[in-house]
Amino acid sequence: MATELPTRSTNGDRTPLNAAGEENFTVKTGLARMLKGGVIMDVVNAEQARIAEEAGAVAVMALERVPADIRAEGGVSRMSDPKMIREIMKTVTIPVMAKARIGHFVECQILEAIGVDYIDESEVLTPADALYHVEKHPFSVPFVCGCRNLGEALRRISEGAAMIRTKGEAGTGDVIEAVRHMRTVNSEIAHASKMSPLREALRRISEGAAMIRTKGEAGTGDVIEAVRHMRTVNSEIAHASKMSDTELRVLAKDIQAPFELLRETARLGRLPVVNFAAGGVATPADAALMMQLGCDGVFVGSGIFKSGDASKRAKAIVQAVTHYNDPKVLAEVSEDLGEAMVGLNVSVMDAKDKMQGRGW
Repeated sequence: MATELPTRSTNGDRTPLNAAGEENFTVKTGLARMLKGGVIMDVVNAEQARIAEEAGAVAVMALERVPADIRAEGGVSRMSDPKMIREIMKTVTIPVMAKARIGHFVECQILEAIGVDYIDESEVLTPADALYHVEKHPFSVPFVCGCRNLGEALRRISEGAAMIRTKGEAGTGDVIEAVRHMRTVNSEIAHASKMSPLREALRRISEGAAMIRTKGEAGTGDVIEAVRHMRTVNSEIAHASKMSDTELRVLAKDIQAPFELLRETARLGRLPVVNFAAGGVATPADAALMMQLGCDGVFVGSGIFKSGDASKRAKAIVQAVTHYNDPKVLAEVSEDLGEAMVGLNVSVMDAKDKMQGRGW
């Protein structure tokens, strides 16, 4: 019998996962599923939050600087001021998310204490721990985490993430990396599931995340990294779907993911939590592209409030996610949106300038 790999997460002396924690995880994944088919928008103040809610966003991400500004200004990027987050929470009726640094479990404790609805352990902020991600199960609030491939997705779910997103390359406005990440995950899941035994696997995620997103490359306005990450995740899922249990054990070791979680993913043919696109989504067409690649919803950051007409673009992207398979509607909502964010071309960026590589 194979030895289960440990997860690379720790919260100091916080209580480990128990039966109550597993039950709580089921609740958290349910909360994340309520956002399926929607758009989550980055906002930096109450006015932007109102615009996002009026446009039809299912949630907002409260932060002091959008990824494009984080890139431009440099320096260490940390959790936003709790006062600013509270002001946004008072302004809107939809859920409010906030970002914490990778591994910074105290920032997560603070965000939970002020009552945010979801926490994003985000590569967009400067990582606080070079070895460990936050152990998310002891928290009551659901976590969102980014991934570029199936191994990253399953490790984050194992730690307790209730939602996954592609990493993409945030703040670029270039969708290519989000597409790549989504395709990779889908392909690996499909490969693993086609040869897996037709018997029921455990339905729960051993330690798991409630929601996943692509990373993309934040702040660039370039969707290429979000596309890359989505394709990568899809590709790895497709690959895993074709495998026997013996082969899955070998793959689990290779990608440093828990075997039971990998087997469940192979059986389902998708991640066992919701999977959103993020990083570089800047237009209605970008959003529809990610939905057609199999995403459950879309995060949009710099692409809205760095554009010429934020309100109109926000509404258009919401419509594009709802009607992602209808080219006529997509054509209509893409008209007369004003100038899109200028963005950054991910293909000419230095590796040191990319955010997607943060995390492990």
